[in-house]
Amino acid sequence: MVKRIFKGLGTEKAKIEIDLRSALRRRERLGSPDILTILKSEIQRAEKNLQRVDEFYRKNLRFRDRLSDRIAEVGGSWVFILSFLVFLFAWMILNSLILVEKAYDHYPYILLNLILSTLAAIQAPIILMSQNRASKRDQARMEIDLEKDLRDLHVDEASHRILLELRRDLELVKKKIGVK
Repeated sequence: MVKRIFKGLGTEKAKIEIDLRSALRRRERLGSPDILTILKSEIQRAEKNLQRVDEFYRKNLRFRDRLSDRIAEVGGSWVFILSFLVFLFAWMILNSLILVEKAYDHYPYILLNLILSTLAAIQAPIILMSQNRASKRDQARMEIDLEKDLRDLHVDEASHRILLELRRDLELVKKKIGVK
């Protein structure tokens, strides 16, 4: 799915190495010694892709997907839990103390048990659907994070090579001018 969203956005090491080589060639052509500046645009592009993942999942949700997300959001809140506890106690008090003779659900509250079981049977798969969608979105974000991490690793390696070259060049200059 991520490949469908981000055409050409790969995490293959070869692609990143090609990007790094082109950045190094551009650095040599422009005379810029700062490899981090060169790759800054690549990192910004990856960050924009992270934003596009969220936008894609927000815009392309069907009504039933938005509904299941909303149900999962409400069903997993303290407001729902507390209001449902109030409902349960009100049901028990109404049927046990107030409507003693005309109660529609006497103790052991079989109708209440049926309502609770039905609610749990419906709510659980809806919450799972919402979690599955969130998992797919998180997977897409992780792939982009991996790309950023690989780019950062290559930047670190390139920076290390540049520092080693500078150290070697500095030693050569010191030898030429006679400084130890």
